[in-house]
Amino acid sequence: MEYLQLALMQFNTDIPNWYKWIDTGNGMVYSNVQLNDENAVMPTEEEVNKKIAELQWEDNRKINYPQLGQQFDKLFHDIDNGTLDNTGEFFTALKEVKDAYPKEDE
Repeated sequence: MEYLQLALMQFNTDIPNWYKWIDTGNGMVYSNVQLNDENAVMPTEEEVNKKIAELQWEDNRKINYPQLGQQFDKLFHDIDNGTLDNTGEFFTALKEVKDAYPKEDE
């Protein structure tokens, strides 16, 4: 599913099928979204783009973090080596991802 569709699903959550596509010949773009329910509120393009950015950020972090088994292994070795601090493998592996895909407030 495209990020635009995933973002639109975050709005008007109390109204099923609140939007429809008026012309997908040009692709699924914001300008092709139309309200399908008079009780729904159309989000602005800026609001939708912000939601898309949040979804992309979340996916980037999920994809780039080491698998949980690898994280636990790094954690075990750091405890065993006495490097359970910001120099250990566990910390540096996660920090690398956090630095590459920072939260807006970090």
